[in-house]
Amino acid sequence: MTDTSIRYSTLSNGMRLVARATSLPVEHCGVIINAGSRDEGPELHGLAHFVEHTIFKGTGSHKAAYVRDRMELVGGELNAYTTKEETAIYSTFPAGHLNRALALIAEMVTDANFPDTELSKEKLVVGEEIDTYLDTPSDAIFDDFEEIVYEGSPLAHNILGTRESLARFTSADCRRWLEERFTPGRMVFFYSGLTDPDKVFNLADKYFRGLTRPDTALDRAVPPVNAPFERINDSRESFQAHTIIGTRIPGLLDPGRLDVALLANILGGPGMNSLLNVALRERYGLVYSIDASTSLMSDNGLLTIYFGCDPDDVKRCLRLTERVINSLTDTAISERKLEAAKRQFIGQLTVGSVNSEQVAISMGRSVLYRGYARTLSETIEGINTITPESLLSAAQALRHSSRLTLK
Repeated sequence: MTDTSIRYSTLSNGMRLVARATSLPVEHCGVIINAGSRDEGPELHGLAHFVEHTIFKGTGSHKAAYVRDRMELVGGELNAYTTKEETAIYSTFPAGHLNRALALIAEMVTDANFPDTELSKEKLVVGEEIDTYLDTPSDAIFDDFEEIVYEGSPLAHNILGTRESLARFTSADCRRWLEERFTPGRMVFFYSGLTDPDKVFNLADKYFRGLTRPDTALDRAVPPVNAPFERINDSRESFQAHTIIGTRIPGLLDPGRLDVALLANILGGPGMNSLLNVALRERYGLVYSIDASTSLMSDNGLLTIYFGCDPDDVKRCLRLTERVINSLTDTAISERKLEAAKRQFIGQLTVGSVNSEQVAISMGRSVLYRGYARTLSETIEGINTITPESLLSAAQALRHSSRLTLK
């Protein structure tokens, strides 16, 4: 279904643009770059994330304080994130400040200078981030799990890197990453707000037309599918045991993506009525929370179930979880239950669609990977085509699950 509020354009240098007209008094704009931690070499683990931090630390024209304050002085925000496949730099601000935001983001992307003094300070900050993450087993277990699942692949290592790799990064490394990865063909500029799309595109052309770095091909291979495993790690000291059950699934461009998303929502979505929450928390009080989620990349993904519990209850929680999983892998769900699950999932997505910042970012990501902005209506239409048989087929992936417990 075509959304007439969304417009597209492409600059002469190959950079793609997407703009969505809204009536909100808040605007969003940014760039999403097809470059993440899976593109790092063995000696540079964590560089994509470090560049995301240090790109805020000044340009050839302005010092770090200017970058820090430029949007905040008008009540806006400047943010960024890094994943295994992408980096985003974006701003949310009161309507009327698009020129300020766009000029700043373009300056960062094209002219960041990574001064040594600022890099030294930011290494301390990122080092603390690494330590904090490692001290949070409910987060760290996901990286431990991925390290085993993706062993032998660039997807195996932590996005943050290590203190050892962090210490090696230089200003030259950061500049080289920017010049080789932040290129027009790998970038999408996105905008959502009151400004007419033609004016948005003209401003984007003004600030980004000078970006003429040559594009390089993405050197990514689909990671091999390793054998399922069951491991217990007793090396961590924690009052809780933490467990992940998970399996490889197809990526975000796969036709069955929505079947897997609905499956995860039925198993352990945010609703208190998810099957696993009812089975482990509501019925027996064994866990504070239990979640099922998908993590999708362009060419593969993971479906994971996570719970934390008393170490003495791990085996019982695993038995109950296996029982719930088998109920979905052994027999197709009834039409009545499927329709109820669809209705709940669509309702959750509809509620989430009022988060204009996330909608804008998702629009940019969709153009980056699909070439167009996938709309909520299109997603709902896809969910409504799910059948008991297609959901059962998606659930079969859980028959080959791996398991990791940290005690």
